[in-house]
This record gives sequence, structure tokens and C-alpha cells, in this order.
Amino acid sequence: MRNLTKVLLLVIVTASCNAVTDQTDAETTKTDTYEPTKSIMNDTTPKVTGIGGIFFRSKNPKEAREWYGKNLGLAINEYGSSFEFRNANRPDEINYLQWSPFDEGTDYFDPSEKEFMINYRVQNIEGLVKKLRENGVTIVDEIEAYDYGKFVHILDNEGNKIELWEPVDSVFTQMGGETTK
Repeated sequence: MRNLTKVLLLVIVTASCNAVTDQTDAETTKTDTYEPTKSIMNDTTPKVTGIGGIFFRSKNPKEAREWYGKNLGLAINEYGSSFEFRNANRPDEINYLQWSPFDEGTDYFDPSEKEFMINYRVQNIEGLVKKLRENGVTIVDEIEAYDYGKFVHILDNEGNKIELWEPVDSVFTQMGGETTK
């Protein structure tokens, strides 16, 4: 059964990749070159733009970090691992995603009782919080600003705590250090 599942997954992924390639080739033929539109580059719509972090409770965060570093090749730091990637709309810009095991006794995920919390990268955090308030979403705290971005926490419809982050990625780039790529 496992092999069948792997084969089906491979077929689906291959078909998806081929469909994307065919579509991209057709679009490239029409325009010959790709240039991002100004509307994408200057978009300030309050919304999520990606994943900023994955956080989970662990019985022993230090051992968990070491295990992931040794066995899966993550570049480990005292907080977990910073994944480096490029911004799709500004390819010269480096962006980051933080992966972090937290002590199982942490209250950082409160009031959620889940074993994890996801951090979403957002643009226009103030506008997004305004929109969320209008929609009756529970805002756990106030927006806090740091050198590396602005943060606020909300609860989804099932009571999961979510961290919203409007990043300033250039601070991490300037700090340097090893990242997972």
C-alpha cells in the first residue's frame, strides 16, 4: 500500500509540474519575458503573504534541534533553524522562515492548548488587524514592533493561536549566520 501511495503521489506531482511548465511555456511564448507588474510590487493589501514560522512544543527542545540538525541537515541555532528563501516578487530579496521547538511547558502558545503555532508573514499588519476586528476575530494582544518586524497574535475559529508577522528581513540578512537552504 505504501508503494502505491508513493507512485500515486509521484504521478500527481509530475502531472502538476508538467501542467505548470506547459502553462509557463505558453505564457512565455506570448510575452517572451517576464516582468513583475507594478501592482504586485506596490501591493499593500492587508493579507498573509507566506509562512513565517513553525513552532511546536517539545519535551527537550535542545535535543530536538540537535536531532533535526544531525539527521535532516538543518542549520541549527539557539532558537531552531532559520530557513532562507527568495521573495517571488523581488528575487534579489532574501526572506526567512523560523522553525523552533519550544519547551512543552511554554505559555507562549496560550490561550491555545495546541502543541503547535504557525507564524504567517503578512503585509500591512495594521490594516489586517483592522479587517480582522471588523470580522469579529479575537485579537489576543496589541501589535508590537521590533527591529526585525511587527507582531500580533490572533485566534482562529477553532481557538488556535496564530502569530502574524510583518517582517523586516534585511535585519536577519545583516546579522548573517548559517541558514537552512
